[in-house]
Amino acid sequence: MKKYYQYLGLAIIMVFSFYYTEEIATIVLNKNPLMIKINAEKDNYNIKSVNAIIEGDYIIPGLNGLEVNTRESFYKMHNIDTFNEYFLVYDQIEPKISLNNNKDKIIKEGNKTQKRISLILEENNDVANYLKNNNIKANILVTLETYQKDNYFESINNDISHFKSLENNLNLNKENKNICVLNMELKKICQKYRNYLVEPTLKLTNNNLIEVKKNIQNGSIILITKNAQLTDIKILIKEINFKNLSIVPLSKLISEEYPK
Repeated sequence: MKKYYQYLGLAIIMVFSFYYTEEIATIVLNKNPLMIKINAEKDNYNIKSVNAIIEGDYIIPGLNGLEVNTRESFYKMHNIDTFNEYFLVYDQIEPKISLNNNKDKIIKEGNKTQKRISLILEENNDVANYLKNNNIKANILVTLETYQKDNYFESINNDISHFKSLENNLNLNKENKNICVLNMELKKICQKYRNYLVEPTLKLTNNNLIEVKKNIQNGSIILITKNAQLTDIKILIKEINFKNLSIVPLSKLISEEYPK
């Protein structure tokens, strides 16, 4: 029992020694002229976060802010021993209203300040081959039967009967983006697994190209149905390029991470 208290006392001394050593190091660091300069300038480079916008059952992603990490910035500038804004290191600061604390809401589009859109394929077909051959990233709805590991496209669990099994496969292969493209049957399952709920902004079929073209804008999420025509897809891609929009995977479109 005596040895137990000896070890306990030693452990407590080590913890407090580490704490006070760290405190002393911080005090010394904060007196360094370079650190003083970084602390004086940091507020000029911090960027405020932008809250997500909630409209009833729907949500539009916000945007993380950036806050200067003074200690890491100091270590970056230490060798040149002078303040240089290009060596500043930032921490991402999540907005107060974000996707992560509103997963019961439905994402209907990406952040409109980013000139990006996303495409979702209902199945792997000629359209998928065209996008892949032209290095265009998209998402594809998959079931346990159609899922392929290391697919060129981001896979989205669309299997009502075997949702959990497919989730396990996606997790095992580190490919799960935790996104659901909603239909009435999937909503409750996706809410149970705390996935992001997405409802496409636009849906391209075999007879509505003109309408879809007209309504494409920053943040659009376009579902390409299995009966959409390849000729329409080619025209759609030209329209997207004409509007100077980047096509990105859905996980990137709805991400609130501040772009690097």
